[in-house]
Amino acid sequence: MSRFSRSFKALWAGEVISEFGGAAAAIINGLILFELTGSREWMGALWLVYFLPSLLLQGISAPFLNYVAKETVLRRVQLIRACAYIVPFLSLLSGVDALTITGLIALQCVLGLLAPIYASLSFSLLPEICEEKVLVEANGVLDGTLRVMSVLAPGVTALLLMVMPMHGVYILSALLFVLSYFALANIPTTGTKLKPNWSKRFWISEMKDGFNAFVRAPQLLRLALLSSTVQFAVGATMVLSIPFIRMELDGAQWEYALFAAAFPAGYVLGTILLAYVPKTEVMMYIGLVCGGLSFVLLFFVQSVPLAWGCELFGGVAFPLFNAQSAALFQRLAPRNRLAQISAVRLLIFRATMPLGILFASWTSLGLTTRSTYAVAGSIIVLPGIYYLAKAFYHQGKGDKGHSDVQSSNEKRESNVI
Repeated sequence: MSRFSRSFKALWAGEVISEFGGAAAAIINGLILFELTGSREWMGALWLVYFLPSLLLQGISAPFLNYVAKETVLRRVQLIRACAYIVPFLSLLSGVDALTITGLIALQCVLGLLAPIYASLSFSLLPEICEEKVLVEANGVLDGTLRVMSVLAPGVTALLLMVMPMHGVYILSALLFVLSYFALANIPTTGTKLKPNWSKRFWISEMKDGFNAFVRAPQLLRLALLSSTVQFAVGATMVLSIPFIRMELDGAQWEYALFAAAFPAGYVLGTILLAYVPKTEVMMYIGLVCGGLSFVLLFFVQSVPLAWGCELFGGVAFPLFNAQSAALFQRLAPRNRLAQISAVRLLIFRATMPLGILFASWTSLGLTTRSTYAVAGSIIVLPGIYYLAKAFYHQGKGDKGHSDVQSSNEKRESNVI
């Protein structure tokens, strides 16, 4: 971490603290709702309440993100999140089931609305607080550490429940978000942005300009679409993983738990590996292709340990693509519209994941669990192989100017609107 700026360390600390608090509370949300209703449908509805409003707000709010002080908004979002966790805590104390469910729904709605704003602004802030030479590593460290928190949270939450009631975790999460606020306060504020004279016509114009800036930059669109294929496969995996281990491979519950932990564990290893590999187009697409192959290989495996190996392999491979493509996107996007374009990028991701869920759930397609893994992986691998071949071709010609990673500064200047 010594190579990173103080501002990045503050952002990293703020995100890590809040990620753990949010993951722990999410576990409690599910436990409480299932105890009250015993219904999988209610569990699904709770996630829809989180997911669907955020898609709408993300599209609407994109133009505003160009005209805010990112550091200030990030801190305010954390305070609002902290306050939101008090709602289910109070509703649980009431002892009324209807109020408790209403409190959980209110919490999910607030968190869902704030998540895309926070993610878009923190993504667009990264190039401002990191030197360009460490931007790839910064994305990898941030992403990898957040995944570590998602792995640690269930175990730590289980230990917490041995010494405190479930609703006490909400207070802990609220305190962690307040702590995140103070961590983010160490990022210097660049100053309040100019506030334009908002009108319906100006908002429509900003929306149009932002989407046009995204679409007119083929490299940005390509990176977003390639990343969205990964999100599609991840969405499908949310449906497939349990029946694959428990039914296809006749695995035990603990074997599924290790299967679920193998990918994030591999991701941490991949993040470490990222510091030692060349930051080139070729390596970026190798990560994409190998990550996609980890899904395809699940079509062939006949034992649980091999399935663990596939997930571990995918976890190691994907950071090579994710971190480098994120850094490349940050470099190529017009700096004055980065927050808005980041929101569009995230909107594509968040819209693609439910498509993967629907695809894996659509049994009328006649695909087995194994076949669905193969199709989802192929959607990643095929375009990845195409762009990997192109990268090899230009590398063989010595066309360094063609490399996205190496020529990002020049291309960013040519894309400025």
